[in-house]
Amino acid sequence: MSDLDALGDFNNIDPKQFAQLVKNAPDSQLADLMSSPQRKTILDTIFSRFPELFRADRAGSTNAIIHWNITGAPDGGTDSYELVIANGACTLSPSPDQDPKLSITVGPVDFLKVVAGVGNPMMMFMTGKLKAKGDLGLAANIANLFDIPKA
Repeated sequence: MSDLDALGDFNNIDPKQFAQLVKNAPDSQLADLMSSPQRKTILDTIFSRFPELFRADRAGSTNAIIHWNITGAPDGGTDSYELVIANGACTLSPSPDQDPKLSITVGPVDFLKVVAGVGNPMMMFMTGKLKAKGDLGLAANIANLFDIPKA
């Protein structure tokens, strides 16, 4: 059993432990994990934690709807999640159906690296691994709005 198998029981992994697992795993293992049946559970758990990691003190008067599109689903599709930042709070929308101020599209391995604090979103954007459409100022600042764990 590899360390990444622990991600199958993702709800019991703290963010720092998650970051360490992602940092130590080769890309091929992360890709295998994100093309497995565990993908939805992992993504759902990551996005359910965004409101807890939100830093209202850094957000100021930011009000935005952000769509996250994670490509490479096992069926060839994309998983989409909607975060709503409004009135000093961040909430996860049950369905991404509002018009976003920012839409971010990223592959599954790079997504894990970004949310684990081991990938540089700005570098990913510059190299085309992460695509941002809409408010690019918000895109450049988004990492500052969350307490992203570091491995």
